Amino acid sequence: MNFQNFIGHDDAKLALILNALDSRCGGVLFVGEKGSGKSTLARLFKNILPPATPFVNLPLHATEEALLGGVEMEETIKNGRKILRSGLLQRACDGVVYIDDVNLLSPEILALIVKAQSSRNYFIGNGNHSRRPLQNFMLLASMNPEEGYLSSHFLDRFGMCVFWEGIRERMQKMAIMKTAMSSDQRQNDDQDLRERICGARMMLEKIIVPVEIRNTIAQKCIENAVCGHRGDIFLFYAARAYAALCNAAEVTAEHVDKVLPLVLLHRRRIYKQMEEDRANDQHRHDKPADSKNSPEQNREKGKDSATDYEDENDNAGSGDSGQRRQQFRESRSAEEIFNVGDVFNIRRLAFRKDRMNRTSSGRRTKTGSLGKQGRQIKSIMRPNSDIAIDATIRAAAPFQIVRGRSEMLLIGDNDLRFKQREKKMGHLAVLVVDGSGSMGAKKRMVETKGAVQSLLLDCYQKRDKVSLIVFRKDAACVVLPPTASVEAASRRLQEIPVGGKTPLTAGLLETYKLVKNVLLKSPQTRFLVVLVTDGRANQSFSGAPVREEIAKMAGLLGELPVTDFVVIDTEDKKSFLKADLACEISGLLGADYYRINDLQAVHLTEIIRNKKAAYT
Repeated sequence: MNFQNFIGHDDAKLALILNALDSRCGGVLFVGEKGSGKSTLARLFKNILPPATPFVNLPLHATEEALLGGVEMEETIKNGRKILRSGLLQRACDGVVYIDDVNLLSPEILALIVKAQSSRNYFIGNGNHSRRPLQNFMLLASMNPEEGYLSSHFLDRFGMCVFWEGIRERMQKMAIMKTAMSSDQRQNDDQDLRERICGARMMLEKIIVPVEIRNTIAQKCIENAVCGHRGDIFLFYAARAYAALCNAAEVTAEHVDKVLPLVLLHRRRIYKQMEEDRANDQHRHDKPADSKNSPEQNREKGKDSATDYEDENDNAGSGDSGQRRQQFRESRSAEEIFNVGDVFNIRRLAFRKDRMNRTSSGRRTKTGSLGKQGRQIKSIMRPNSDIAIDATIRAAAPFQIVRGRSEMLLIGDNDLRFKQREKKMGHLAVLVVDGSGSMGAKKRMVETKGAVQSLLLDCYQKRDKVSLIVFRKDAACVVLPPTASVEAASRRLQEIPVGGKTPLTAGLLETYKLVKNVLLKSPQTRFLVVLVTDGRANQSFSGAPVREEIAKMAGLLGELPVTDFVVIDTEDKKSFLKADLACEISGLLGADYYRINDLQAVHLTEIIRNKKAAYT
């Protein structure tokens, strides 16, 4: 298959051509559904590059040493002088670094890549003596948003972004099948395009960019609410490259308009949407009490006053979560929506050191490092690929005279010592909240929402993730899939309704499915499940007795790895009708138990902090 014969996605091909013409266009990110041809087109990109241009595929498990290079230990010890080994970035000089599923790459590794690309140099070891020059390289990546998201910081680093959709047109799908089955794999069909790009590259610096065009570029970025200056810069280079491709003497407004979606669409989707969400929230809060959509009138008419939950991030829930969420929305009738309570700076949420070796990233808890990331804490004799030079030399030093050393240090296999490293990791806190009518008593939900929002802010700072499950009436719903977005979380918290029965079994089942699904994608995730309920379950999920269902679900949840539980009892203990059912559920889950008196916002987060600190 050839680059030009690739069916459809002309905007993606244009983005690649412009970057082949001028690497200052900033690279390309393909975002779309799986199996739509993102990786195929990215690899066909090699056909239109100059011969012998490096094209490095970066594996998702790449370590810092593999990326940046390091000291070749065996040769260094044998020769008595430092011998450096080049890394993947050095091999990609004046070429392309391609990352498939970039959203699954470690944030630390991705940060090193974008930093090296912007500064055009990097360090090996410590100190300026280890600085290595790095020629320019183009960053090309693809991702499936259903498998996770890329932070706005990294997204903004890409000069262009193309949002893919699978081809739905019958004739094009037939053409794709014909191309895939064809045995003709000639590469000469792209020669004309390669020559055209080469000619355009030669005249690139001669292209005139009038002042009015620069003013147009700045104005377009302002109109699209683009933060920062990367949008302006990349749009400038992209418009100039397109003018050169069109063999034009100067850049025109038509050239700017042609490349504008490629450069600004992903930036506008971030920042413009945030502004629109804020405006909608403000409009919703400013509605008069006598509005036709007011909660009071809607309750009188039996209508739903809450805004429907958004469907973004639905992939984090179970397979049928979309259908359940729709049923959850449609089932809401007479109910009340409480505001979010006071948000505050909570105390430091500290863990004791995790005893597992992980590749996870974050800023919360110390854990053993499975790779070569993190700081060295001690040397060990158990072999790995990370040699501790100082410990090895100390182990070999007493035997140098016996071994007849003359000049070089003599080191045997038994002298080798290896580094044990530690780093920090994040967590996923799953808050399972009872949204039944009893939660509205004394406005307990106000305090609960304030605590959840405060916890989310702290988790965002520590690179934790938070998920929120609400159960009420006859269903449970993941209203907040695992996320670190404060903006999305605030909207969801504001819209959590209260009213109806207590389908506790459904909430526990949804929790079990969420944890299992996350573990399939990220087996090293560490969980904390906080159940907020009065325990008065009165809605069966399968038709069996409610208490029997709860016992079975508690048994399933107890089998989950790396998961601890906290139960917050919201029952009024002053009432003579108290049943202490939440305490019973706590025993079934093996969870820490707290009463309603601890459910003040500051107390709830302190409970979570104390629970986390108790982990070993």
